Amino acid sequence: MNERATVTKRNLRPINTLKLLSHREMEGLLASGKEVFKLFRECALAVLNTGNDDDDATALLDLYEDFEIRVVPQSRGIKLEVHNAPESAFVDGQMIRGIQDHLFSALRDIVYVDHRINRGLEFDLNTTSGITDTVFDILRNAGIFRPNVRPDLVVCWGGHSISRHEYDYSKEVGYELGLRSLNIVTGCGIGAMKGPMKGAAVGHAKQQVEERRYIGISEPGIIAAESPNPIVNELVILPDIEKRLEAFVRLSHCIIVFPGGAGTAEEILYILGILMHEMNQPIPFPLIFTAPEESAGYFEVMDQFLVQTLGEQVRDYYKIIIDDPAEVARQARLGVEGVTRHRRKRQEAYGYNWSLHIDESLQKPFEPTHENMAQLTLDTSLPAGELASQLRRAFSGIVAGNVKAYGIRRIREHGPYKLRGEAALMQSLDNLLDQFVEQGRMKLSGKYEPCYEIVS
Repeated sequence: MNERATVTKRNLRPINTLKLLSHREMEGLLASGKEVFKLFRECALAVLNTGNDDDDATALLDLYEDFEIRVVPQSRGIKLEVHNAPESAFVDGQMIRGIQDHLFSALRDIVYVDHRINRGLEFDLNTTSGITDTVFDILRNAGIFRPNVRPDLVVCWGGHSISRHEYDYSKEVGYELGLRSLNIVTGCGIGAMKGPMKGAAVGHAKQQVEERRYIGISEPGIIAAESPNPIVNELVILPDIEKRLEAFVRLSHCIIVFPGGAGTAEEILYILGILMHEMNQPIPFPLIFTAPEESAGYFEVMDQFLVQTLGEQVRDYYKIIIDDPAEVARQARLGVEGVTRHRRKRQEAYGYNWSLHIDESLQKPFEPTHENMAQLTLDTSLPAGELASQLRRAFSGIVAGNVKAYGIRRIREHGPYKLRGEAALMQSLDNLLDQFVEQGRMKLSGKYEPCYEIVS
């Protein structure tokens, strides 16, 4: 990322979100601290960079260091004034409507979290139920829930740095999901996040689906590295990675995982840490791993790693389907129907999975400092769910060191993270990470310099 073209100044008004604010709300918005506006500026720049495939958050911020965004209160609402914004966000001098809508979505979520949660202290972030309520409230404020709609949301996880045949395969799976009127939720970036949405858009068009939903869920630390892809039509930004992951799981009626890198491994360990908990055994939760034939080895290695670390029983919680998009979609549809029957029988909400128990260790934000990474307990003597949580944190730190601005800065200042643990487990972890590096799954471009060291 070494070239840029900008639009000097534009005034923008909301399209679908934040159309009306009271004077009190606008006063509160303008009173937000410098850190909140710094956070909004970074998220806004990422949104304006939609469609530009790069995953270096620091490079984006450096390239557009003169970018400015100001909130201007007006009696009839609010407007944004942007200076030196990426030219790619405009057509014939006018901002692309989808990008403009996402810009106000970012403002909505960041301001809402600051006022209702950080300063209003309306939620108890020290309890599991309080955190779950917080995630629900952010999603409700974003308009994500649809009343009286049968389950139809399939979460698709996978890497942003994938091969062309893997991308095409994810698009074929999305097409088959769209033909079955299933809607798509992803991390909103490119690669295996964009492919299913793009494929589903064609499937939905063929089936004349009226409400086509392509929901992107992000968080401030990663959105600059994974800007929303152009298909996303609903964007919501959660305050941290743990709440983002909980939002995926509570919203989803099925999860499909494509090949990916450290972030995908983190997501896999997160959901398995939940499903393997004894309190969640009676709850149906379809989880499918899938890849094209050329990448079948990816899930062979992943499956081997999961068995070596979490035990043979881990295979009870997922299905592996190779090179069969239609079968993946059929199994997803069957899984969603099973979830529908279960929730209807127990009179549970379709839109939000309240019944899943998520342990505190998977909910509390993990700060990937060098000290915290070195103190992780990576030992197979731990219960499977607890070990999954510890491994999830290890991968979360690696993601931060790879693509998040604050993580990249820490690695530059203090060198790579050091991961310590049981010798056999660390060897298995090292093998998996080596596979990710060899297959180019850690970064989109350039030579990858590992942000970690394995110490057994």
